[in-house]
Amino acid sequence: MSGPQDAIPPARPEIGDAEIEAAVRVLRSGMVVQGPEVAAFEQEFSPVAGDVHCVAVNSGTSALHLSLLALGFGPGDEVIVPSFSFAATANAVRLVGAEPIFVDIEPGSFNVDPDAVAAAITPRTVAIMPVHLYGHPAAMDRLVPLAEQHGLAIVEDAAQAHAAELNGRKVGSFGAAGCFSFYPTKNMHSLEGGMITTADAERARTLRLLRNQGMEARYQNEVVGTNTRLTDVAAAIGRVQLGKLAGWTEKRRANAAYLDANLQGVVVPPVAEGAKHVYHQYTIRVQGDRDAFQAGLKDLGIGNAVYYPIPIHRLKPFLDKDGNVGDWKLPETEKAAAEVVSLPIHPSLTQEQLDRIVEGVNTVAARA
Repeated sequence: MSGPQDAIPPARPEIGDAEIEAAVRVLRSGMVVQGPEVAAFEQEFSPVAGDVHCVAVNSGTSALHLSLLALGFGPGDEVIVPSFSFAATANAVRLVGAEPIFVDIEPGSFNVDPDAVAAAITPRTVAIMPVHLYGHPAAMDRLVPLAEQHGLAIVEDAAQAHAAELNGRKVGSFGAAGCFSFYPTKNMHSLEGGMITTADAERARTLRLLRNQGMEARYQNEVVGTNTRLTDVAAAIGRVQLGKLAGWTEKRRANAAYLDANLQGVVVPPVAEGAKHVYHQYTIRVQGDRDAFQAGLKDLGIGNAVYYPIPIHRLKPFLDKDGNVGDWKLPETEKAAAEVVSLPIHPSLTQEQLDRIVEGVNTVAARA
């Protein structure tokens, strides 16, 4: 049995000498907030999302929040979101005073079902917020025409999907805004941070006002804004990470291909036709006792995690006034929440570790 000293972690933030040196260089420069490193990071990130305008902020959640603010959404508005996601997706909607309308995911997939979205549209609907969950692009080829038909905005939650594509088009370039996260366990990080992408130059300017107390020139406030700026230290780290993203992405995809080909007794992650999955998470479905499955892997030194065991619509802030779940009927969401387990997929995995993951999963799955 593998001991804890050689346990394989489910995720591993990459922080090397280059990141440390970049941070120290900026600290010594004295220009540490909203300076040249942030501007360079925005410019360099643009190709990742299809050569659009980029606005750096202090987190992925801030990216979502400011995007909704910039679009003018608020009380009385409805934004359609999947419930199978991290709470930040719906939190951002509530933070502007709008109401999240939860819809189901596609059978067998982990992303929002366009048919469920279509059925949820009402006269109060102003936007659709698809999540490119686990690094797999949502069905934008169906969601974009649907939004255009009904005059709705699309805000892409691309927090987990740096460099993902659908039919050759980068995520973050489909909607009115795309929102990326640079949290430490993401495919690239800046310790903490986020990026908003948009093809609209005027919207980009509005976003820059909103992140900086509503002002472009000092003390000349134009709108009510926030303080959600990214530090130059974070941006410098992000720039180093960005230079490694392409190689890391291919390593994640190669790791996933190896697991796809060798795992038995579990359902490996689906990949839609035309989709480039970047595998922020490698998420399988297991039958039977998931707790026992996870414990079995842990005993073998194989880290694993569940994203997300409680759908958003079941979380306390989103219950009705009586503390009840309400009338949401999301069977595929409930099924996924009960079956998913994410395995290590990070680019630092060795072949020996991949073999241990395969052997461990196949052994534990065979007991079920």
